[in-house]
Amino acid sequence: MSQTHLTPNRAFSLRRVFAMVRRYWYLLRGSWPRIVELMYWPTIQMIMWGFITLHLRDTSTWVAEAAGVLLTGVLLWDILFRGQLGYTLSFLEEMYSRNLGQLFVSPLRPIEMVAALMTISLLRTLIGILPAALLAIPLFAWNIFTIGLPLIAFFFLLLVMGWAVGMIVTALLLRVGLGGESLAWFIIFLLVPVSAVYYPVDVLPVWLQWVAFAMPPVYVFEGMRAVLFEGIFRWDYFAAAVGLNIAYLGLGATIFLWSFHVARKRGLLLAGGE
Repeated sequence: MSQTHLTPNRAFSLRRVFAMVRRYWYLLRGSWPRIVELMYWPTIQMIMWGFITLHLRDTSTWVAEAAGVLLTGVLLWDILFRGQLGYTLSFLEEMYSRNLGQLFVSPLRPIEMVAALMTISLLRTLIGILPAALLAIPLFAWNIFTIGLPLIAFFFLLLVMGWAVGMIVTALLLRVGLGGESLAWFIIFLLVPVSAVYYPVDVLPVWLQWVAFAMPPVYVFEGMRAVLFEGIFRWDYFAAAVGLNIAYLGLGATIFLWSFHVARKRGLLLAGGE
């Protein structure tokens, strides 16, 4: 056999990324309960908060000034949650089927799997969020798409943060196995109190505001309220969120790749159980 065949292909391959995306897409497409579940929770949350908004609209001046502020907060928060969950659950499916070892005896590189998980996370998030956003129009006369271009910025800023958290969660799963499965569901909610989803950040104690401003989501939700209440897009908030997202994405990737290296060295990819 020639030396060429003995040398692993270390170049990043979009073809391998696309192959992994197709694998996850076929898994999703072949299971209607999974598709229903993606749409179910965002829709239920939107409906619940929509009726709460209708109640508060007549009793709260703050909500009346921008009646869609709570609905928009709910939908934007679900982008962050679904982005992280879509990334992590696709990885968990490989652990459930004990398939990580088989995948990585192929030419697939860890960074290519990360790119595939990001792509399928984007698709799962869109499937989950779009029906809820569209249903809010006839139910509550609120169209989140009227926010315009800022909505695209908010969407990707939250999605990227979800990926960063997903990388950290999958890194932990590589170390502790499926015994840490619950991390995929609750770890993202640690960010809720300091993300200012439903209230301005100045409600928080001063020391906690410093923690909040170290997190990208707070700039998104403060920026969302600036658009709805003042009709302005805060470029300073946008720049801060982009910078922090880059830092957290780099941190998440570093932790995941390090954890993957340790897992491969210790044979944990073949175990993948409890």
